Amino acid sequence: MITKVLQVSDSGNFSGEDIRNIQEAADVIRSGGLAAFPTETVYGLGGNALDADASRKIYAAKGRPSDNPLIAHVSCMEEITPIVSEIPEAGRKLAEAFWPGPMTLIFQKSEVVPYQTTGGLETVAVRMPSDPVAQELIRRAGVPIAAPSANTSGRPSPTKAGHVYEDLNGKIEVILDGGPVGIGVESTIVDVTEEVPTLLRPGAVTMEMLREVVGEVRIDPAIQGPPSKDLKPKAPGMKYRHYAPKADMTIVEGEAEQVIAKINAMAAEKIAEGKTVGIICTDETKDRYPRGIVESIGERARKETIAHNLYAVLRDFDGRGAEFIFSEGFSEDHLGQAIMNRLKKAAGYHILNL
Repeated sequence: MITKVLQVSDSGNFSGEDIRNIQEAADVIRSGGLAAFPTETVYGLGGNALDADASRKIYAAKGRPSDNPLIAHVSCMEEITPIVSEIPEAGRKLAEAFWPGPMTLIFQKSEVVPYQTTGGLETVAVRMPSDPVAQELIRRAGVPIAAPSANTSGRPSPTKAGHVYEDLNGKIEVILDGGPVGIGVESTIVDVTEEVPTLLRPGAVTMEMLREVVGEVRIDPAIQGPPSKDLKPKAPGMKYRHYAPKADMTIVEGEAEQVIAKINAMAAEKIAEGKTVGIICTDETKDRYPRGIVESIGERARKETIAHNLYAVLRDFDGRGAEFIFSEGFSEDHLGQAIMNRLKKAAGYHILNL
């Protein structure tokens, strides 16, 4: 299979060529094929969410376990009604507050959604992206689009079309290249099927923002630490190792001076053994690391820069042959909860607390 890369503007002011390229990708999806496309979070790998065979193709292209649910993307509220059995009050409030945007809601599914899309569950994950390319693609496809991140399962998620091509060239029909994404970490996922909503994956819509709208929100235990082997995931990213670089990765948490000293000591030890070492730091600390491949992930005072750069930095370390990565930790308030969730999973929960 030859994977076509089609350029599209990310501004929403589409040219005739942009529309033709988006229509070509929409036609691929309608015919049962796969097309990758940008969203405001990461690039998604899209297929017809109502087509069991298309969902199987998504799992195969990614090498993704089939019990890991897919997210159905829609362009408007009217497209949700056919695929869910009900919209609870909490779901309605959250949708009104944060859609279109980086939030996924878990509903009870209707009969039209195949179990191949939901990972065998009676629930369906639904998102309404704000990215103009994603919106136009869904409208033109005329079906909800199942779209996990467009990467090989377990690898850092793609924030550029080049990342998608690196992982999926020859496995899918089309990649819509809309440039780098804005946010850089996947959507917040909230289960609204029970009386009290439950946070299943943190993202740019933070816990603080959710509670302002619906009051009490529980946190699923799978967010807090390594999941049990018998966990049946209700949402993407809950059970399996995700976002992982090829290197052995450790997060170091504690007081700043101690963290810097410890990372420098561990880096020096590995370099003395002839190993290639990567260090994830921030603009504020990058000059404090004299050895290794040192990459600033952003400004600690502006967590949105850290989220935006996270996956690109992990992929860059892969490209530069890092065998060990040592990362500073971050506070887990607001967007920091999503950042640390991704870092912990990338490190396989290998955390050193000083």
